[in-house]
Amino acid sequence: MRCLALFGPVVDDTALTFGPRAVPLSVLDLAPVPDGGTAGDALCATVDLARHAERLGFGRFWVAEHHNMPGIASSAPPVLIGRIADATSTMRVGSGGVMLPNHVSLVVAEQFGMLEALHPGRIDLGIGRAPGTDQVTAAALRRSPEGLSADDFPDQLMDLLGFFTGRWPEGHPFAQITAVPGRGYQPAMWLLGSSGYSAQVAGLLGLPFAFAHHFSPANTLPALALYRQHFRPSDVLERPYAMVAAAVVCAETDERARFLAGSGALSFLRLRSGRPGPLPSPEEAAAYPYTELERAFVEDRQATQIIGAPETVRRGITDLLDATRADELMITTMVFDPAGRLASFERIAALARASQAPGVPADAPQRAS
Repeated sequence: MRCLALFGPVVDDTALTFGPRAVPLSVLDLAPVPDGGTAGDALCATVDLARHAERLGFGRFWVAEHHNMPGIASSAPPVLIGRIADATSTMRVGSGGVMLPNHVSLVVAEQFGMLEALHPGRIDLGIGRAPGTDQVTAAALRRSPEGLSADDFPDQLMDLLGFFTGRWPEGHPFAQITAVPGRGYQPAMWLLGSSGYSAQVAGLLGLPFAFAHHFSPANTLPALALYRQHFRPSDVLERPYAMVAAAVVCAETDERARFLAGSGALSFLRLRSGRPGPLPSPEEAAAYPYTELERAFVEDRQATQIIGAPETVRRGITDLLDATRADELMITTMVFDPAGRLASFERIAALARASQAPGVPADAPQRAS
């Protein structure tokens, strides 16, 4: 079995963990662009957050691929990952994820092989199947309408693995291609999902799986069950390893946390209404004239998020981990002010330290060798 430090979850003795099962905590960031700010400011704030997250003990820091969204600056994960890896020294850095249908597998292998060569043992390649954007932008990314209808994700994924490992089916036309760097520099690979499709694929391939609970909470438990049901041991993992990504905002009081979370709620409402824009201030969100239907949409979305004072957040994280039996929790926080976003992670880190019990039960997540 290969060392999990290269291919799977990484937790050292100083990493931040939550609760008696010592569940590792990590960060997902979208480089939110606040109203009145710039994409450059947002990217600098993300790099600064990564530095602080490493200091606080978060195990990994992922950025996501989105396009044609004025409120999200993380359109090119490999570039941002390289900058964050340069700015940190121990934390794993990766993609949550790279949307594989938007790219050719050879380029992804070269990009992430280069990142792994430059930062050995610290790079995660999280792979997603969705476009991460609207259909018009997806067409622009793929250059032809045919690319939108063809579901060749399994072939793309197998090609990507082939470029990393050099192992191809007999007679495969790509067998003569060497990805440089790439072959011999495989980062830790994850499959990401918001439904059951990638969960089953991750299980069959014996890869770690990350589920977007913050985006698709109704599918969380069914997808995790499918992943565990279909899991086959591999040279990467002996048993399933599931990470759940959750939206969390922690502030001094429940009321203050709900006020801060209003920015992300209004931003998502506008996105779903076809009116994407920069992240609004919490004051703008509080003053927004929600219709009855819009208010119900926001309340339904926030009901599955963890928003509140430290004790409220502690209960919310505990309940989520109990329900999902997740091996790792990845936290994303959409707050207008970068200082408020950092303060939320600092409070969560303090909760995690306070949650540790003297003993860790036998079913705790497997630690890296």
